[in-house]
Amino acid sequence: MRTVTVVGASLSGVHAARELRAQGFDGRLVIVGDEPHRPYDRPPLSKDFLTGRADEDHLALTDADDFAGLDAEWRLGVRARGLDSRGRTVLLDNGRTVSTDGVVIATGASARRLPGAALSGVHTLRTLDDARALREELTRGPREVVVIGGGFIGAETASSCTALGHTVTVVEAAPLPLVPQLGAEMAAVCAALHRRGGAELVTGIGVAGLRGTDTVTGVELADGRLLPADIVIVGIGATPNTAWLAGSTLALQDGVLCDDGCMTALPQVVAVGDVARVGGHRAEHWTSATEQPRVAVANLLAGRSREAARSLPYFWSDQYGARIQFAGRRGPGDTVRVTEGALSDGGPAEDGFLALYERDGRTTAVFAVNRPRSFTRTRRELAREEGRLREEGQARSVAR
Repeated sequence: MRTVTVVGASLSGVHAARELRAQGFDGRLVIVGDEPHRPYDRPPLSKDFLTGRADEDHLALTDADDFAGLDAEWRLGVRARGLDSRGRTVLLDNGRTVSTDGVVIATGASARRLPGAALSGVHTLRTLDDARALREELTRGPREVVVIGGGFIGAETASSCTALGHTVTVVEAAPLPLVPQLGAEMAAVCAALHRRGGAELVTGIGVAGLRGTDTVTGVELADGRLLPADIVIVGIGATPNTAWLAGSTLALQDGVLCDDGCMTALPQVVAVGDVARVGGHRAEHWTSATEQPRVAVANLLAGRSREAARSLPYFWSDQYGARIQFAGRRGPGDTVRVTEGALSDGGPAEDGFLALYERDGRTTAVFAVNRPRSFTRTRRELAREEGRLREEGQARSVAR
């Protein structure tokens, strides 16, 4: 390959560019990004950046040396609008094209919005511009804030808003926040963190609509209740950015469909990060965005799927002064057992706890609050066990 184009100047896009150079690609490297900013890290946006403890310099993914060291052509502030049927040309919305031999799709995802989101005072939190606008509004004095969605973004933003002295209500349609990821028992722990942190938590009810003429004044719930609001933050998930690929030969279904090695149906095109549906799963987590590029680039340069991206799922979240960590593959029938620390009034004790998910006598996942050392040890053990089981399965397949 003489030219490789990375579409998406995101976390996964930057890691893919670094991997290309690290794995020996010395040709032309083009990086296309729809935002005008240099690549930045998104997790701090809902935490330290929102509360003012970190400025934009702390978000940068590349310093001056790294930026120059990649020896790349940066096309920032321009959006990709198409990929030709053979994947050999990337079409840009400024009318230009990039002829290329290989493509890394790293266009990420966009925040889902609610009807009425055009009202002033209604925010999503996905980009640096989103965070800038919300931070500026939160500095105007105490506000009534309603956060719609109790997932990671919603919970972290609610935590930041309470730390800034605002009155916060979190609305979650499910019976408990994060119940799909954690199960009911550990989701109850996260619900307790909201209450302890000073936020009101409303669960099991959906949102009927937003109220206001030019500026939002309230959130109407499905049961008719009206929550007053000066600021509304919508955290109801994200949609993979695949619209620009419509009309291409790539398969799209809640992301770009890839095999276990991040390869698409076109051997010269791979996908990584939030936009990639790898081996049937799409994971919107920092670790996926940083670990998938190594395998994707190796397969891209080889022209075939030689490796699989099979890292153990892992995510973390910082809420109300607590570090939450989860790793593994929890199943719906798994039991959960606290093995270190304890629960207190439904939430973690002061020194936190560690819990194991188990199935048929085997540990499938681990969840911890403020137990980083024990969590890291258990996570490594889980990864080793998963690797051993995978090797045994491959050996049995070869034997047959």
